[in-house]
Amino acid sequence: MNRAPQKPGEPGRDRIRVLVADDHVTVREGLAAIIGRQPDMTVAGEAATGRDAVGLWHEQRPDVTLIDLRMPVLDGVGAIAEIRRADPSARIVVLTTFDTDNDISRAISAGAKGYLLKDAPREELLECIRKVNAGETCIPASVVAKLAANMTSDPLTVRELNVLALLAQGRSNKEIAMKLYVSETTVKSHLRSIFAKLNVLSRTEAISVASRRGLVQL
Repeated sequence: MNRAPQKPGEPGRDRIRVLVADDHVTVREGLAAIIGRQPDMTVAGEAATGRDAVGLWHEQRPDVTLIDLRMPVLDGVGAIAEIRRADPSARIVVLTTFDTDNDISRAISAGAKGYLLKDAPREELLECIRKVNAGETCIPASVVAKLAANMTSDPLTVRELNVLALLAQGRSNKEIAMKLYVSETTVKSHLRSIFAKLNVLSRTEAISVASRRGLVQL
């Protein structure tokens, strides 16, 4: 859905122009309705894919872009990165159902200035849009804590991530060794390192923590 950019002097020019990007039509239209009812906001456009979001951003140059992470064609992080490459000052808020450490880290690293979950109260969402429009960041304390925890932990190596992915599939040490063409002793060494980095004591706990951080998909 396209809306022509407002020109200086037109009614509503002082309103915060928000681009809404979400692939679920009900969510997208609901957000647009909420935003459209605010006296200080107006909807600059609606996009159903990350690629459309980037295109509409170039056309409309909204004050704030509200975007989901899981988007077809181009995901939210990819869209954020493209928009920020075009304009490093672009103000973007992520509104998603995903809160793994990895999701949060990727979104913030790409340039998102706000990060909210979709179950956030309506007023919290609206206040977040206003804060980001004013040049502030809007990241809840719980999200900051997860991001900090992820940044302070030792990153897993590529091989450790491979082992972890196979572990999440329920593979035994012998099966992992055969799959990666290494010895079982090497697999055990990788597992010890993984457990230490994730601060866990068991395979089950490792999978649980890795899933929460977005390191594996269950």
